[in-house]
Amino acid sequence: MTTQAHEVLLDYVQKALGDALVSAKTEHGELTLELAREKWRSCAYVLRDDPRLGFEQLIDLCGVDYLTYGERERCAPRFAVVVHLLSLRHNRRVRLRTFLDDETPVLASLTEVWNSADWYEREAFDLFGFIFDGHKDLRRLLTDYGFVGHPFRKDFPISGRVEMRYDPDKRRVVYEPVSIEPRVLVPRVIREEGYGGRDS
Repeated sequence: MTTQAHEVLLDYVQKALGDALVSAKTEHGELTLELAREKWRSCAYVLRDDPRLGFEQLIDLCGVDYLTYGERERCAPRFAVVVHLLSLRHNRRVRLRTFLDDETPVLASLTEVWNSADWYEREAFDLFGFIFDGHKDLRRLLTDYGFVGHPFRKDFPISGRVEMRYDPDKRRVVYEPVSIEPRVLVPRVIREEGYGGRDS
């Protein structure tokens, strides 16, 4: 989509979403809309049902943990949910993002708007601990039934908290505390814009 097309789309989106639109920007040839958390689901209906928008397909939903991102201020939100939508009718895409509360990351489920949100929300619940209000089957998807914690959070230990092995005496799998020494990774350095590395 061209820059001019982005501007036309953004102008209409601003009118359609009103104060629910917190900010908007174009990155990597795609429009990113930051939405108010409280109006997440109502915005989704507008984006799907408005004939001039027509984003009838949710193609991805994921969680983000900004804990170690750059020089993040402690007052900035830690968690976000990001959604990618596709309009087949108008042949365009849009990215949505909303920030969650650090202590209780709860967000309205989009499963009643797009069925495809079902397993994506379950994945974000499992790996990040995000609660999707209104989801009819919110349970772990990728981790074991007794798993404790959320492995995609940046403060989750790299080696986990428990390890499992087969015990020939008990003739079953047993869980034990991790026997590996914990190690600390150094976060990736975020360089200032325009920094070209060694050769610049």
